[in-house]
Amino acid sequence: MVEVDQLPTARSETGWHWFDVELVAGATDELTELGRRLNFDALSIHDAIHEHDLPKVDDFGTHLVVVLHGLAEDAIEIHEIDCFLATGVLLTVRTQPSPALSSLWDGVRNHLELARGGSAELLARLADLVTRRLLSVVDAFDDQVDELSQRALAADASVIGDVSVIGRQISLVRRSVHPQREMLDVLRRSSSNLVGHAGRRRFSDVFDVAVRASSELDAARAALVATLEIYRGSEARRATEVTKVLTIYAAIMLPLSLIAGIFGMNHSNLPGIRSPWGWPLVAGAMVLVAAVSLGMFIALGWIRRPSGHEAGLTLGRGLVEAARAPVHIAGALHTLSTMPLSPDTRPTNARSADKVETEPTDR
Repeated sequence: MVEVDQLPTARSETGWHWFDVELVAGATDELTELGRRLNFDALSIHDAIHEHDLPKVDDFGTHLVVVLHGLAEDAIEIHEIDCFLATGVLLTVRTQPSPALSSLWDGVRNHLELARGGSAELLARLADLVTRRLLSVVDAFDDQVDELSQRALAADASVIGDVSVIGRQISLVRRSVHPQREMLDVLRRSSSNLVGHAGRRRFSDVFDVAVRASSELDAARAALVATLEIYRGSEARRATEVTKVLTIYAAIMLPLSLIAGIFGMNHSNLPGIRSPWGWPLVAGAMVLVAAVSLGMFIALGWIRRPSGHEAGLTLGRGLVEAARAPVHIAGALHTLSTMPLSPDTRPTNARSADKVETEPTDR
């Protein structure tokens, strides 16, 4: 079943149309027919239905095919938006809800001046929203990097799991941002009349956002590697501390064991063996040796008074941050997806738009 939602603009004016199609299993004939009526490349329509492509732009002369990657609504997952741009027509195809596209659609409905400038400028606005949502992953990571570093310094074992999860998410987004940056570079330099001068300027702005996202994702990846190195160093330091304790214990016990071994031999002529003061003298000598050994290690700085209170606070903070880490990312994405759109006040001709959604039919 196909539902058509029309913007409240004058149909009598010469304008352009925006068709948004959400595909569901077994309901693709409408999109194929729509693509045929609009004279779009049949293979590109087939790819939009059945294939998952990296961000790219294909110029067919009469129309452009632009593939965008965006974030899902409530998870770090990448979804594809296939955009078909022709004279007076913008067709967007997706397989799941897109927060960026929904935000743009609501913005156009509430602020019709966003529709001015034509379909190319609206496509640039969509690319801007999609790319900024990808950038929000970096912003969420920046909120956590200091906490991760502190937990790594404390050798908190749970930091390994958090770094692993965040690393996979950053790698997932990074695989989409780099080709999307190259695709936007092509659009900002495009000589196609479908894009136009204003569209190229907007795509140039979006390209700057993509460059920032790409560089900051690379920096975030390097920061994760540094965090792991900090954790390994902290683990090695703790292992050294354990070894140091064992060394101190062995160094103190070794002379005491030697004294006990000497006076434990079964010889009747041992010094003080028959004296009533023999045992207290030997015990006193052992205590003196132990005290001298401890004093030497304290002077060397190998022994210091531990702070149990500080250790408890560090462990508690680490556990709390481990539980809150996923909330930081989800909260950042939700905040960005609900940001109001700034109206574009550039004076241009008013346009019209149509929205098409493909939904399952109740049988």
